Amino acid sequence: MTSTPSETLAWIGLNSVPGVGRRTFRKLAAAFGSPGKVLAATPEEIAAVPGVPDKVALAIGSHAWREQAEQELERAESAGVAVLTSADDAFPACLRDIPDAPLYLYVRGTLTAGDGGAVALVGTRTPTQYGLTVTRRMANELAQAGRTVVSGCARGIDTAAHQGALAGGGRTIAVLGCGIDVAYPPENRGLLEEIAVNGAVLSENPFGTRPESGYFPGRNRIISGLAAGTVIIEASEDSGSLITADFARKQSRKLFAVPGNVSSPVSKGSNSLISQGAILVSQAADVLRHLGGRDVPPQLQPPLPLLSPDEAAALSQLTSEPLHIDDLGAKLGSDPGRLSGVLTVLELKGLAKQLPGKYFMRVAT
Repeated sequence: MTSTPSETLAWIGLNSVPGVGRRTFRKLAAAFGSPGKVLAATPEEIAAVPGVPDKVALAIGSHAWREQAEQELERAESAGVAVLTSADDAFPACLRDIPDAPLYLYVRGTLTAGDGGAVALVGTRTPTQYGLTVTRRMANELAQAGRTVVSGCARGIDTAAHQGALAGGGRTIAVLGCGIDVAYPPENRGLLEEIAVNGAVLSENPFGTRPESGYFPGRNRIISGLAAGTVIIEASEDSGSLITADFARKQSRKLFAVPGNVSSPVSKGSNSLISQGAILVSQAADVLRHLGGRDVPPQLQPPLPLLSPDEAAALSQLTSEPLHIDDLGAKLGSDPGRLSGVLTVLELKGLAKQLPGKYFMRVAT
């Protein structure tokens, strides 16, 4: 289903009323059946909805929403921007069910069904050369494997992610923490134009919204919500990327992190994520194996190190889900002492990882 201009007008109009946040919007739309019916209701009818304050009901009746919404749609049309409500078929399905989903999106470019397997790459605005190199290579390889790369077009890691995907001949999506007509950072204006041609630029914010700090956490939930998995590359202890990581967890998406220099401040946050259970990855092949559903291209498949029969048997039972050594021993019919030595060797070969409490998991290679 595609929303008609009048329906889209009502979505924008209701959202523009002071006091109507996303939660109130959904409550009212559910109670009346559509945003248009909410706007046509009397203040008394609106106030009768549980949890809706009288002042909000009065604001809906008195706010000049139509003029404001018409101007917004005119700006979108003249800028070649589509406005997709969450009721539209073209609205990303993966976003509909996340907590606090966006009501509608401003879209410049195109969204495709294949974007459903996207991977988000985010990190610090002040990366090291190592971080930039890893990001560009991973984004390039993901693009070659047919995965859309999602990021926030911020300076640093985000910019490198978009550039790597474009260099790999793939699609990339930029989610902005400002209006879709605002180029931020300014030096990425050309990059945003290229992204719109080879993917999409998205925002949930009205035209002209400046890039203020309060908008970026909301932007981050859309980045992780658009992706099947999120990769954190170089993040300090107070990095906004950790907010994206938290959203990915809450949205039940895969969370990955690239290990960094333990003495580097920009790696403390990402290294900490790994210690908390984020999946350690160093290349696109690692991410693709954990996401499944598509074969890893042969050129991205590194050879496994030589394994003894005991090592191969233990590795075959390990997955990305933690397994206690006693349960692993029961599966293999091996005593804990001998198995502990085997697992130590697998750790040294970079194939297994020990977690607190004698739990072990497989590390993608």
